[in-house]
Amino acid sequence: MKNSTIRIVVVLGIFAIAGIIVVQAYWMLRAWDLKEKQLDQSIQIVLKNVAERLAERKGSKPPVNTVKQISSDYYLVNLNDEIDANWLEYYLKTEFNELKLSLDFEYGIYDCNTDEMMYGNYIKSGNTTEKIKRSKNLPKYSKLPYYFSIHFPTRNTYLASSVQLWIVFSIILFIAVVFFSYSLLLILQQKRLSELQKDFINNMTHEFKTPISTIQIASGVLQESAEVMGNLRLKQYVKTISEQNERLNGQVEKVLQIARIEKNGIKLQKEKLSLHDIIQQVVSSVNVKTNGEDSIALQLNAQNNSIFADKVHLTNILYNLLDNAAKYCQTTPHIVINTTDQGKGICLSIADNGIGIDSKYQKQIFNRFFRVPTGNLHDVKGFGLGLFYVKEICRTHGWKIKVQSELNKGSIFSIYIK
Repeated sequence: MKNSTIRIVVVLGIFAIAGIIVVQAYWMLRAWDLKEKQLDQSIQIVLKNVAERLAERKGSKPPVNTVKQISSDYYLVNLNDEIDANWLEYYLKTEFNELKLSLDFEYGIYDCNTDEMMYGNYIKSGNTTEKIKRSKNLPKYSKLPYYFSIHFPTRNTYLASSVQLWIVFSIILFIAVVFFSYSLLLILQQKRLSELQKDFINNMTHEFKTPISTIQIASGVLQESAEVMGNLRLKQYVKTISEQNERLNGQVEKVLQIARIEKNGIKLQKEKLSLHDIIQQVVSSVNVKTNGEDSIALQLNAQNNSIFADKVHLTNILYNLLDNAAKYCQTTPHIVINTTDQGKGICLSIADNGIGIDSKYQKQIFNRFFRVPTGNLHDVKGFGLGLFYVKEICRTHGWKIKVQSELNKGSIFSIYIK
C-alpha cells in the first residue's frame, strides 16, 4: 500500500471517528434534554393536579403560579390554605401512579411564617394497578397558611434509565471506535514493518550486485584461460560457478524488478502484437534452453490473435509460466499452449503435467513471496515472485488469470485477454 493511500486512510479514519463521536454525543444530549423536559412537564402537571384537588376539597381555587421549580430536582407548591397530610400524600401517590412516573420523592410541609418544616415523609416509587389507600394517622395543619415542597433524589437515575437504549448504543459505538482505532494502529504498524522489510530486501539485493558482477568477470577470465580449459576438472568447476552465478543474478533481478514495480508502478508500452508470433518466439527460445523439442505442443486456434500489450512484459509472463511448468514436473515435461476465441477477447492457457497445486493453496500462489509448502524438501529454488509478477502484469493490462490444478495431475493457467 502506498504512503499516500495510508495517509488518506488515516485522515479519513480520524475524521470518521471524530464525526461519529460528535454525532453520537449530540444525539445523546438531545435525548437526555428531551427526556428531562418531558419529566419536568410531567412533574409540573402532577403537582398542579394535586394542588387543584386539595383546593377542590376545601371549595376554593389554588393561587396563580402554584408550582415553582427551585432547581432541577426541587419544587415548591403554594396553597395558602390548610394542608391535610393524609390527603396530600394520597393525591401525590395517585397522580404519580396515573402518569406512570416511577420516581422516589420526599415531601415536606412548611409554615409560611416561620419557614420551618412541620411534617415530611419519603415515598418509594413503584407503579401499581392496586388501589392506593389513604392514610388516616397523619397530621393536619389549619391554623396558619402552609406550602409544601417536594424533592426527587433519584431524578438523574430515572433519566439515565429512560435513555438506557441510547447508553447501550453509545457503549457499542465506543467499542467499535476502539476496535477501529486499534485496526488503524495495526495498519500503520504493518506498513512500517513492510517498509523495513522492503528496504532490507532492496539493500540486500543491491549489495549482491557487486559480488555477482565480480564473480561473472572472474569466471569469464577463467574460462578464457588455457590452463583451465586444459584441465577438465577445473573447467567443470568454472562452468558450475558461472551457471550458479547466472542463476543468482536472475533471482536478484526478479527481486529488484518487483521492488521497482511496487515503488513506481508498472508503466506499459502497449503496441499491436500478434499473440501467436510472441508465443512461437518464446517457445523457440525455451526449447533451445531445455533441449526438449517435443516438450511443448502448440494449439493456436484463435482466429484473431492481434492484441494490444507490452511486448516485454507479455514475453516475461510466458517465460515465467513455461519455466514453472518445466521446474515443477517430476517426469518429462509435456506442456500444451492453447489459444481460443472467447467473446471479444482471447483465452490463452498453458497446461502441464507437473506435480499440481493443492486446492487450499491455489488462492495464495499469486501472493508475493508465497511458495507452496514442501516440508524439508527444497528441490526447486526460488523466491516465490514469478506468479506474483504474472498476476501484477495481467492486472495492469486489465486481463484476468485463473488456475485449475489437481495434485499429481498438473495445472492449467488461463489468461483472458481483452
